Amino acid sequence: MIVCLCHRVSDRDIQREVGSGTRCFEQLQGDTRVASSCGKCLDCALEVFDAALKARADRQPAGAQARRGARA
Repeated sequence: MIVCLCHRVSDRDIQREVGSGTRCFEQLQGDTRVASSCGKCLDCALEVFDAALKARADRQPAGAQARRGARA
């Protein structure tokens, strides 16, 4: 589904960015320009971004999350 009509950013684009390491919505905006023009898609973009972050965290093995937390 297209999330941002102004910049033609889809939910798959957002999921791909999260899969590539994006963990900050502002970084997502810088990379894709989502929700940076008219702003009407901001709520939807945030929902898709949050869901993608959660899905990625759910797929991570528990040990990987603990190791990452220990380094932070």
